[in-house]
Amino acid sequence: MPAVTVSDVTTLPRVPEPGPTDVDRHVRSVTTAPSGYEGEGFPVRRAFAGADLRDLDPFLHMDQMGEVEYAPGEPRGTSWHPHRGFETVTYIIDGTFEHADSHGGGGVISNGDTQWMTAGGGLLHIERPPEALVMSGGLFHGLQLWVNLPRADKWLEPKYQDLRAGESVLLTTPDGGALIRVIAGELAGHRGPGSTHTPMAMMHATVSPGATVRLPWRRDFNALVYVLSGAGTVGPEGRPVRTGQLAVFGPGDVITVAGAVKQESHLAGLDVVILGGQPIREPIAWGGPFVMNTKAEVLQAFEDYQKGKLGVIPATYVPHGGLGGSTGS
Repeated sequence: MPAVTVSDVTTLPRVPEPGPTDVDRHVRSVTTAPSGYEGEGFPVRRAFAGADLRDLDPFLHMDQMGEVEYAPGEPRGTSWHPHRGFETVTYIIDGTFEHADSHGGGGVISNGDTQWMTAGGGLLHIERPPEALVMSGGLFHGLQLWVNLPRADKWLEPKYQDLRAGESVLLTTPDGGALIRVIAGELAGHRGPGSTHTPMAMMHATVSPGATVRLPWRRDFNALVYVLSGAGTVGPEGRPVRTGQLAVFGPGDVITVAGAVKQESHLAGLDVVILGGQPIREPIAWGGPFVMNTKAEVLQAFEDYQKGKLGVIPATYVPHGGLGGSTGS
């Protein structure tokens, strides 16, 4: 799991220890992500399945894509599909993905890169492995997060943020026991490169075996920790977690995550995605690739899509074979 790594974490800025009056967040729930398939058949874990949507707000959905070692000819993507009313955040840990949209945006993201797409009023979108990866096969691992937009922002003009791996802010703990990659939001005065419409934070941390991370966290944010790989504990109560599990925390000022002393031999430690955001607390009407505030708005989105109002597939786009899929990514 390379993402972004450094040879010596002790050279990085340190996240300070929480203050004596800071309150630890206890764990409200731990759920296990079921496995499924997206697009034409790439394996995913549905990270938020089983969690209360009210605890997730402003987040809606997250898929862990892989980790999978593809044979030649096996890599899969999605067909063209619409979105309206929210943002998609695609973070690639291993491998490469191409993306394009009906507004002329697009690009390539690879190890540690993030593609942040504000669907806003609507567009058509596609994500796929490049031809070289389809031919050769290889390791692929990433995640896609859906972030809701408040009512006032659901009709924004679509746009992209293309966040390179080297832009992530890298931090460590006082004892150097973890590498923390800040993709969006702020941690201890250090701000990640992602620009968000809803106040939020997104981080990827690798916690060494036996190490403990205690992060200061905004009291007005919720707090979620999803385990990409490895084993450890969360919260001051030391609740066990493992690959594919999501921990939802209650109120407070501090998130605690610890890596188990014994990890699988191929792992550097416990890898987690840490999320927090300011709840929007607005009605949610959700239909497939559209997330609006009312059922009527969702039905209108489907009608607009059928009438071609969300965009047209660029005439210059020539897809390679082996791609198909759903409107889920």
